[in-house]
Amino acid sequence: MRTKKILIITCGKFEKKTTNHVRESVTRVLGLATDLKECSLDVSEFYHPARRQYNADRLLETMSARAPVEYMKCMSLFRGDLFIPILTYIFGQAQLNGRIGIASPYRLRNELYGLKEDNNLMLERFSKVVLHELGHTFGLIHCKNTLCIMRSSTYMEDLDQKNTEFCRQCSEKLQVELDKVLHKH
Repeated sequence: MRTKKILIITCGKFEKKTTNHVRESVTRVLGLATDLKECSLDVSEFYHPARRQYNADRLLETMSARAPVEYMKCMSLFRGDLFIPILTYIFGQAQLNGRIGIASPYRLRNELYGLKEDNNLMLERFSKVVLHELGHTFGLIHCKNTLCIMRSSTYMEDLDQKNTEFCRQCSEKLQVELDKVLHKH
């Protein structure tokens, strides 16, 4: 039987402050408990030397095959720069109506853009990405509301403009999906 929890899987070294912030955000916004596990996946096989990035499609597929079935949803956190073949980079990716999502803080750091380091801002951005990808796993698509967590984020400015919450419309859709999952026997 599936637990009504979300599993956060770290692939690579993450500071406890980072994983705690992500877990607290997920619990606060979705109202679901989380567990944390480390992954021993060798990510080097997903590295694309010419791009100097990691193939997110292949990582998502691999994590889907490895995700423990007892969890309602699994979110894998990676340290490296992620891409999909049609985009230069992505912050995260998830299976729409699926169980698996991935995210990386790599491009969320101010210093990558020549700005002053701000770890608290990076943590907020990372939590937004994780929540956005989890929204996709619950069937939510991109939202036109500029403040909604489900708005598409191509650039850092897009992320910074969003709230860490779902808009009313997305919240209602999410609640319907959560009710389905939480009231299954």
